[in-house]
Amino acid sequence: QGVLVPGLGTFAVVHEQINGKEEQYVVRRPVFQLDMDTSCLQELVFPTVMIPGDIEIMPLDYWWLSQTNSLPPNVVRGCVEETILLYSFRLRDRQRPAFVFENIGILSCQDNVLCMQFHCSCVAGLESQDTWVALLLT
Repeated sequence: QGVLVPGLGTFAVVHEQINGKEEQYVVRRPVFQLDMDTSCLQELVFPTVMIPGDIEIMPLDYWWLSQTNSLPPNVVRGCVEETILLYSFRLRDRQRPAFVFENIGILSCQDNVLCMQFHCSCVAGLESQDTWVALLLT
């Protein structure tokens, strides 16, 4: 399953088959497919990530988020939307802030390359059998 964060992109978990010398691995790893207004991304390069069509994409669950911080869902929605809008304005103004997703990773821009770097703990939490393979791929 994937989660669409409107105005920013989609987080998903993909299964990837890797052929080793002696073994074949199928690992679960996180991916992020950027979906921002291209006017924000002038002069920036970002990896093209395609999420397979068989993965169900769900909208961000503002009600669930509101339960984790005791704020009403409409307030959470407003905070998320304003944060993404601020981030896109900063990118448009050629500022390159890092966008931190707690327990997931960091969306950062280095040398005009905008990419999502997942925390090792996030990858390890998704793939318990072949963690090192998943970490290397991510």
